[in-house]
Amino acid sequence: MAEAAVGFTLAQLRYFVVAAEAGSMTAAAERLLIAQSAVSTAVSNLEHQLGVQLFIRRKGKGLVATPAGERLLLQARELLSHALDVAAEARGGEGGLSGPVRLGCFVTLAPFVLPELLVSSAERYPQLQVEVLEGEADELDRALRTGRIDFALTYDLGLGAGVTRETVASLPAHALVAADHPLASRGSIDLAELAHEPFVLLDLPHSRDYFWSLVTATGITPVVRHRSHNYEAVRSLVALGHGFSVLHQRPATDHTYSGARVAALALTNEHPPLDLVLARVDGVRQTARSTAVMRLAQELLAPQAGRAAPRRAAADRAAAGRAAAAE
Repeated sequence: MAEAAVGFTLAQLRYFVVAAEAGSMTAAAERLLIAQSAVSTAVSNLEHQLGVQLFIRRKGKGLVATPAGERLLLQARELLSHALDVAAEARGGEGGLSGPVRLGCFVTLAPFVLPELLVSSAERYPQLQVEVLEGEADELDRALRTGRIDFALTYDLGLGAGVTRETVASLPAHALVAADHPLASRGSIDLAELAHEPFVLLDLPHSRDYFWSLVTATGITPVVRHRSHNYEAVRSLVALGHGFSVLHQRPATDHTYSGARVAALALTNEHPPLDLVLARVDGVRQTARSTAVMRLAQELLAPQAGRAAPRRAAADRAAAGRAAAAE
């Protein structure tokens, strides 16, 4: 039996994907640096060849993908991504990996891991273009399922079924108090010792429930004085004496944006650590490009490397660069 011919082209798929992401034919044309009519014609021909309507076109309101369009969008992104791998393989891998990698990163985690990962990726794979989406847990989960990102570097919070998680590190929580707090020099603390002090809560979906459960599991129910979705705002509020908090990541400095300092105290309470994971959708084959960046992230953030390893590597490179410039 003869195989049915495939009438559409990779260019049509690319124009369709960009139009779906941009929300209009005009915006897609601007991104692609081609005429708007070329995008409209390509998408119309693709609809005709597939026999389905891909967009609902609303005058003055842009494009909305139909259910068929949403299904095609996920498949088209994957097909276009693997087409680049096929081209690289045909060239025999000359020049190394090249092309886009779409990475999602949890918003509060980004300042700690993205700079070193992006710098290291550029050094090791100079022809890769790493595109980053920073978001909260629900946004990253949706982005994974719709194919907007290849994988996510995030905490194991808010990820639904059908998502594979590969643990990169397990991070214990710590209490945060002002540097001049009476208990600041202790080094460790039982949360019950803070039972009568106000609480400053990092108020992000899933994160707030997790941190609240850690505190209340000790038998105390503190009064929440302030809530903020901004990690550094929480640290500044604590530094200025507005209460204590419970967090995971620790910056290289105890200074905050306010100029005041905080002290991080290890918890003597038993509590499960929070896993930092590489997340990807089950059954979706990763490209060689995304796999390379995932392995690099794992290398940089592995538990045995320790919290300071990425910063130390960056500092070593910066020092070497300054020395070379001075010669």
